[in-house]
Amino acid sequence: MARKRAAGAPKPRLLDIAEVSGVSTATVSRVLNGKPGVGDDVRNSVLAALDMLGYERPAALRHKTAGLVGVVVPELSNPIFPAIAQGLESRLSQHGYTALLCTQSPGGTTEDESIELLLGQGVSGIIFVSGLHADASQSHDRYHDLRRRGIPLAFINGWADGVDGTFVATDDAVGMDSAVRHLVSLGHTRIGLLIGPDRLVPAQRKITSFTTALADHLGLEDAEPHIFRTLYTLEGGHAAAERLVESGHTALICGSDLMALGAIRGVRGRGLRVPEDVSVIGYDDSPLIAFVDPPLTTVHQPVTALCQAVVSAVIGEIDGNPGPRTELLYRPELIVRASTTAAPKDGVTASA
Repeated sequence: MARKRAAGAPKPRLLDIAEVSGVSTATVSRVLNGKPGVGDDVRNSVLAALDMLGYERPAALRHKTAGLVGVVVPELSNPIFPAIAQGLESRLSQHGYTALLCTQSPGGTTEDESIELLLGQGVSGIIFVSGLHADASQSHDRYHDLRRRGIPLAFINGWADGVDGTFVATDDAVGMDSAVRHLVSLGHTRIGLLIGPDRLVPAQRKITSFTTALADHLGLEDAEPHIFRTLYTLEGGHAAAERLVESGHTALICGSDLMALGAIRGVRGRGLRVPEDVSVIGYDDSPLIAFVDPPLTTVHQPVTALCQAVVSAVIGEIDGNPGPRTELLYRPELIVRASTTAAPKDGVTASA
């Protein structure tokens, strides 16, 4: 973390800030002097460089909060959730709001406890990411109670029927179809899906979409033998991959990048190679996933668009303009890297 410069230290050098932020010294000067005509992204880059170099921001550029907005996310071991939390914090900050982040973990703070904490802090709205709204087995009473209190709500990835809030999600039908289509184009006919528990709405949607894609692209009427339900963890991906490889699958589609990393470990544990013997596709396109071995082919979740949509909805409602009450679906993109290749000619035989 950058240290603040001692009192009496020289003023920020425009050249240093320009070099770090990647803009001209003239642009840096405009930002520091509060001049118009500079985009938000450029302004944020200059301010980030100022912070990184340890300079104090001019008083006129210091953050003035318009209020607090709660952000409730699951555990942070899955890298997609810190990425979403960071995207939400950045968008909220641009609107003058401060994100109050609450995370959950097994045996730790529950979603209901997080809600009570946020209400105690006087938040102006709450954004839920893959929370209990995405669990079909859970009651929606907590959300109805928040709406009765007048708290604007928005939700990422999941659907809670009858809840008064804005819902946005990645279009899993597009994601699954593109993944299956890619593998079929490489000659794979034994394609498995590693996915989370059925009670989770995103898992249900991926299973339905995977089933449709197998029928459309391979003519398979029964997808169930090709689906393994487990946990969204490294260990879950590992165990599922071992089972699916044993049953002759040459390609695996995983419900998350974290599962995919576990699947690669499971494949290698059977004495096989990725992608020469078994191709693996993840889901999320988490930060740094392009730098694993091998770089992971994955379905890119449009995190920026999802974050922008829910923040706009919450801020709009705080300002008296309620957002849409239908679910907004955002199109993902298959990012092809080195973890997928042509199907092995003789299928795959797992080592004992």
